[in-house]
Amino acid sequence: MSGFKDRVSRDIHKIFLNVDNFAEERTVIYDGVTYDGPEHEGIPIVLIGPVETDREQLKDDHVQGLHLVTHTLYCAKDDLGGKLPKLGKSLQINTCKGGRFFRTYSIAASADELGMLRIELEELDE
Repeated sequence: MSGFKDRVSRDIHKIFLNVDNFAEERTVIYDGVTYDGPEHEGIPIVLIGPVETDREQLKDDHVQGLHLVTHTLYCAKDDLGGKLPKLGKSLQINTCKGGRFFRTYSIAASADELGMLRIELEELDE
């Protein structure tokens, strides 16, 4: 790794995912594996959203009142087992630190940006 990449890698948790600033600890379940950190308190994430939009209705879709809700999840790739989540798979996040209720999202896009994952999540809501 270059000097710049080394500094970015160190700064992911120190600055971007610092729970004293922007991040919060949550439990994430992806591909049947629970990621909750070494002390089972959760992994540091930043969850931006929700952004609600009208969903695209297909010709034969007659369901009314549903909206597409999007979120953007940021977390360290290492905290998610070094995996880059795949398009179309589901991912679950608990609603608060230590919470037992999980929301399920569909992965619309994901990218690895120097060890930081940016995952676009979607869900349908009334």
